[in-house]
Amino acid sequence: MMSYFSNLLAALVGQAPEAPPAPSTYTPTTSNTPTIRYSHVKLHPQVDNGVAKAGAGFSGGTLKCLCPTDKVEVQVSAQSAHNHICGCTQCWKPKGVLFSQVAVVSKDKLKVTAHESKLSIVDPSQTIQRYACKDCGTHMYGRIEDTSHPFYGLDFIHTELSDQKGWDPVNFAAFVSSLIESGTKPTDMASIRGRIHELGLESYDCLSPVLMDAIAAHVAKSKHQA
Repeated sequence: MMSYFSNLLAALVGQAPEAPPAPSTYTPTTSNTPTIRYSHVKLHPQVDNGVAKAGAGFSGGTLKCLCPTDKVEVQVSAQSAHNHICGCTQCWKPKGVLFSQVAVVSKDKLKVTAHESKLSIVDPSQTIQRYACKDCGTHMYGRIEDTSHPFYGLDFIHTELSDQKGWDPVNFAAFVSSLIESGTKPTDMASIRGRIHELGLESYDCLSPVLMDAIAAHVAKSKHQA
């Protein structure tokens, strides 16, 4: 399935999207393969034991907050895209976890189906309006209301909140150096990046090249239309 962002990029630059190169897969099968050195480094439960594969024909599931009862439920009726672990200070992550884990889905494929009254926006001044449960603090989805933003029309979700298996797997690590802003020691960063690469993922101090290209293309088009 062609991702929403790939379609967006194609629409912005007027050409068919080019799929990004797949990250190298780490398979320790020969003596020439580098030794795993960083398995002790814990990034996020979704990747610590390896990166899973997307389910064939997977079409969504239900996200639930972490309250013991009366859970907020969000129905997502499509496969997610551009799933990644993120080191920024804004995205929600479970207590004690180094990275957050974030994916996107078209906002017309997302619907709050239970206890919507428990949701409130964490910080209305932010570009991404993050709707969180007022009781347990779990971020259920983030939405961009600025129609001029290149990612308008997408909702940001945490697929780890779903019991269903088969979501788009983590594809890369974003804003890795921002971990330092959250208290990570600079001396730990080499090991963190080492573990990311051992998992077959690329690490960036921004978003992935495909997404950065989409942003740049949107800005360029806006300037030409001004």
